Amino acid sequence: MNTATSERSWLFDPALLKLVHQCRRLIQSEFGVKLHLNEANLEEKLAEYAAKTRSRHLVHTWEVLKQRVPELEAPDEDETLKTYRGQPIAEEPAQKRASEEEDASRPRHNKVIYRGRVVG
Repeated sequence: MNTATSERSWLFDPALLKLVHQCRRLIQSEFGVKLHLNEANLEEKLAEYAAKTRSRHLVHTWEVLKQRVPELEAPDEDETLKTYRGQPIAEEPAQKRASEEEDASRPRHNKVIYRGRVVG
């Protein structure tokens, strides 16, 4: 038996399949993307669109599906990342932020020249 088939054995449950179809319909109506049941990364795409959606119904349906299928409860790395307008942003290293704060507290060492004269 194929490994992808054995991993998705939960799709043979009619109640779970109904939830997946409901998620697919909501994603298609909101984003215009048609997800197929035989896609290799169906679970990842469902989770991705559920995170992006404005529909409470899709979020609720996805949460119910995750509760019933323990394999979908994989810890997401994206949850620890900060997002800006739905896109993940990289966290600055703490050392770089500390050096920037020190630079802001120190006086400027370069010369400022205005109209040929040194100012400040």
